[in-house]
Amino acid sequence: MPEKNNVSEAEEVKEILSVVSSEIPALIKGIISSVFSEEAGRSMGKAAAAFYKELKESGMPNEIALKMTEDYMSTFTSLGDFLRHAGTGKKGLFFSKEKDREREEEEE
Repeated sequence: MPEKNNVSEAEEVKEILSVVSSEIPALIKGIISSVFSEEAGRSMGKAAAAFYKELKESGMPNEIALKMTEDYMSTFTSLGDFLRHAGTGKKGLFFSKEKDREREEEEE
């Protein structure tokens, strides 16, 4: 009888994984749609402008304020890239040594 129980558990796990594998991509696509919507773009633009304005009003030099604003915006775009690629199932996108090397070369 224990063998029959193992088969039932295996079938249950298989069914759960099947549901998860179809639901997760749909969830990620929904998140991506909300991140890349027209409204989200407007909000990001306003946020970047407000960030830059605050830096300038606090006396930050123009070049540094611009660089910090670019870095601030790259946070949003990196998150968007991560979500977009997570939806496609690509592995190692942000944690690979190759990506680390590319980032280091860009900084030089």
